[in-house]
Amino acid sequence: MKLNLPNKLTIFRIIVTVVIIFIMLFPFYNINIQFPEFIVNGSKNEIVVNSKYIIAGILFIIASVTDFFDGYIARKYNMITDEGKMLDAIADKILVNSILIILSSTGFIHPIIPVIIIIRDSVVNSIKMLAGNKGKVVSAINTGKWKTACLMIGIVLTLFYNLPFEMWNINVSDALLIIATILSIISGIQYYLLNKDIIFPKKDIKTND
Repeated sequence: MKLNLPNKLTIFRIIVTVVIIFIMLFPFYNINIQFPEFIVNGSKNEIVVNSKYIIAGILFIIASVTDFFDGYIARKYNMITDEGKMLDAIADKILVNSILIILSSTGFIHPIIPVIIIIRDSVVNSIKMLAGNKGKVVSAINTGKWKTACLMIGIVLTLFYNLPFEMWNINVSDALLIIATILSIISGIQYYLLNKDIIFPKKDIKTND
């Protein structure tokens, strides 16, 4: 595989994702390491913030930025390769889905959010793979792009304890994740309707003269 700049950025994103997972899941207390905590005064209560999640949020932003730049560079300088597209898809799903699962397991978000999003992504990826095998390209749709934007911002805000909005009791992080989940369902249905002829090709009916 030729490691051009976009592919290197994608591999870097995978490495950053592994670091995020390690930070969020490793039992540091077993080796007497504690991440500093600090208190933010909200309008009605105090918010205890664990710096572990702030670090994970910053790394998540860095990984997300590389996702934008590797695609931009690949398109602008004609560096798009099949290996790069495969790596990019893997890196995206590892980054987003693993963080959603961890946030769900730690009680930050409801489990239905990662369940719906992962199921939707599996269905859409299967449709794209089937279309690719038949020589057809499934283009991204607007609802899918909005879903991704809401999801990424929602994850960042969740890792940042919904700050600064939490200070005024405005739950922006959950709202964005709910919107992303709804858009996941809508975009998944749209992908199916737009490509159902590829999934279930119509057979020619022969008539006898």
